[in-house]
Amino acid sequence: MPLRPRAGQRDFVHSDAPEPHRARTKALLRTHPEIRKLIGPNPTTFLWITGIVALQVALAFLVRDRSWWLVVGLAYTVGAFANHSLFVLIHEAAHRLVFKRKFPNMVAGLIANLPLFFPSAVAFKKYHLKHHAFQGVYELDADVPYHWEARLIGRSFVGKALWLLIYPVFQALRPLRLKEIELVDAWSVTNLLMQVGFDLALLLLWGPKALVYAALSFFFSIGLHPLGARWVQRHYLTGNGGQETFSYYGPLNRLAFNVGYHNEHHDFPSVAWNRLPQIKAIAPEAYEHLHYHTSWTRLLFRFLFDKNLTLYSRMVRDERGGVKLNDEVKPDVELQGAVPAQG
Repeated sequence: MPLRPRAGQRDFVHSDAPEPHRARTKALLRTHPEIRKLIGPNPTTFLWITGIVALQVALAFLVRDRSWWLVVGLAYTVGAFANHSLFVLIHEAAHRLVFKRKFPNMVAGLIANLPLFFPSAVAFKKYHLKHHAFQGVYELDADVPYHWEARLIGRSFVGKALWLLIYPVFQALRPLRLKEIELVDAWSVTNLLMQVGFDLALLLLWGPKALVYAALSFFFSIGLHPLGARWVQRHYLTGNGGQETFSYYGPLNRLAFNVGYHNEHHDFPSVAWNRLPQIKAIAPEAYEHLHYHTSWTRLLFRFLFDKNLTLYSRMVRDERGGVKLNDEVKPDVELQGAVPAQG
């Protein structure tokens, strides 16, 4: 059997089957070779990065001498959406989907990180590419929670609400578990120094409310907010059967640069955000039978109140696609069976 649940709710769901995306990528390229034309970067994404960064800087300036209620309210209603978009654009840069070459993509990611309060662009690139290459492998996939994390949060509304509220803290700790990742290098130090400098500039130039606005926008954008349900949407086992990756086809994709097209993205990680919907349009037979979500808000409430949906509702595996630990990892596009990486 491909699925091997262990110890009831005290462990993840274990699978003996390989992750599903590599095989689907190869099959789709055979039946729909025109998908190859969608592969490649979208340089106009950099204009979105600079525009949203400018918006967040302007809003931090606006709230510098306003009431605390406005600071919190604006962070939840506007700042969270802006910062969530910047996270998505950092994700694009991590896949080299803004420019062709590595260096300008790294710079784009660092700039997009500036309003996000915490330095994460460089670390995200490192562990996210591992997530694509080794989906569900506990030692290599930082998207899978720690065992202690899942036990600590449990089934309760309060536990899951607190988990979402401080989700960035848990996410920041997970790369420490991963093998084959160099946590500190010149890029990560640059990311840290730039972020500390930006945060200090907000505080010294415009005062504590500007900095708190940035911090709250950061936590709301990936935390206790409808946008935070995206972390549940992607790989938590919310459907029937053995499906482990889920897409979201709701209206917030317009504000989130189509990040909801998660099955499509895993199948073709070198297709930029603006072309992801075309994959489903070209090959509807590959996606229409899969479970998907249409509301992050509905999923948020389901996660909070459904005691059967916990951090253990994840599929993990021991197989590594034929690549042993400590072996060199190829670019993520090659591991997905698509064309060679650019640059």
